[in-house]
Amino acid sequence: ELLEMVSKGGGENAILRHTQRNKKLFVRERLKLLLDDEPFLELSPLAGLSLPYGDVPAAGCLTGIGKICGVWCVFTANDATVKGGTIYPIGVKKQLRAQEIALQNRLCSVYLADSGGAFLPLQSELFPDKLHGGRVFYNEAIMSAMRIPQVAVVCGSCVAGGAYLPTMAEEAVIIDKIGTLFLAGPPLVKAATGEDVSPEDLGGARLHSKVSGCSDHFASSEKEAYECIRNVISTLNYDPLPEEVVEHDSPLYSSDELLGLAPRDYRCTLPVKLILSRLMDGSRFQEFKANYGTTLVTGFGHVEGHLVGVVANNGELSHDASLKGSHFVQLCSQRSIPILFFQNTAPHTAQPTSVSQVGHLPLKAQASMMAAVACAAVPKITIVIGGCYGNESYVMCGRSFSPNFLFLWPNARVALVDSRHFSTVPQAGDSDCTGDESELKHLKEKLEEESSAFYSSARLWDDGVILPQNTRKV
Repeated sequence: ELLEMVSKGGGENAILRHTQRNKKLFVRERLKLLLDDEPFLELSPLAGLSLPYGDVPAAGCLTGIGKICGVWCVFTANDATVKGGTIYPIGVKKQLRAQEIALQNRLCSVYLADSGGAFLPLQSELFPDKLHGGRVFYNEAIMSAMRIPQVAVVCGSCVAGGAYLPTMAEEAVIIDKIGTLFLAGPPLVKAATGEDVSPEDLGGARLHSKVSGCSDHFASSEKEAYECIRNVISTLNYDPLPEEVVEHDSPLYSSDELLGLAPRDYRCTLPVKLILSRLMDGSRFQEFKANYGTTLVTGFGHVEGHLVGVVANNGELSHDASLKGSHFVQLCSQRSIPILFFQNTAPHTAQPTSVSQVGHLPLKAQASMMAAVACAAVPKITIVIGGCYGNESYVMCGRSFSPNFLFLWPNARVALVDSRHFSTVPQAGDSDCTGDESELKHLKEKLEEESSAFYSSARLWDDGVILPQNTRKV
């Protein structure tokens, strides 16, 4: 339901204004013309959902990964039905994440610019800092230096700092009558000089194609523009990831059964091999250290023909399990095998009370696994299939450990602690500190709301909430 709501952009009235009055295609129609006729992966579609930006439904831009003329590309497309494509802080964050993916995987970047520039009332949150709007242009320059191609289509307003986006790209297309490119539009010219000037005369397609040279290609229609950019990509001579068609088996068990296996209560442990058997090719899994540290499952298997190492929670991350995880992650790094982390970190049990038990505390072993995960020079993909709690989330390659991608199942919970374990106010010996029941209730409600998968994804702490049955495909 949330994905369907977000896909409608700024709502029916805004779409009508965009398509009927302004004679422009809706952003998803543009992608149909641009991308090859196969599915694409939309990144963080729920980013911005219900953030305190008034009535803005989501980030106002689409980012994703798909193929154009057989070349894997990352695309960023403004949705002008959401406040005229105005850039909000979450939109900047989303675009920077798309560029990070392009840099890390050396993927061609495609920008579809249709934006009214930065949302000025929030300028302090999207302009001045290192990872704010200007970083987009810095990244463009760095990617060019790394010979990662970038192309752009000016398919609407492209104003203020955003005007540098297409002009820094290697090749840019501008569309007649609807594409405009300027640092300040006609209203600001009028305010500054008293001169009346039309958008076309100030920064239209003909001006930039014939006079300024800011655009490399003139397109008389949107359809022509996307055909043009497809032709540009076909001449990039850029295919850094040659794909082999690898024969592979499907799992022996239906992936639809993952809906029934997604854990809802993290007090009990679900045997994680039930999940793996519905994800791995042929349900085959070569386990590593099967009888040692059994609260963590490690081993090798194939997904869609690709060999991967698997690190999956099967209970609390004990001392032995952490040592085993550290060993296995180092093996994968040594052999250049990508790692899949399936995260369902168990809530903490009470700490041992006797001194003799201290030797079995997992602290040092978990620190060792953290170091191994951080330093493993292989692609890492993390799927949060259940709980993502506290320090164990770091050990299992949570967001702060920079996995290449991180996705959540809808039932996932991301928090420092599990609020459902708060039963009473902690007592402080015989002191008068009895606590406040209403304060605790408020804290529990706050933690409950903030640990939701949708709260996490709205803030771009991950790359999207995915349906369990789509995990293999994603």
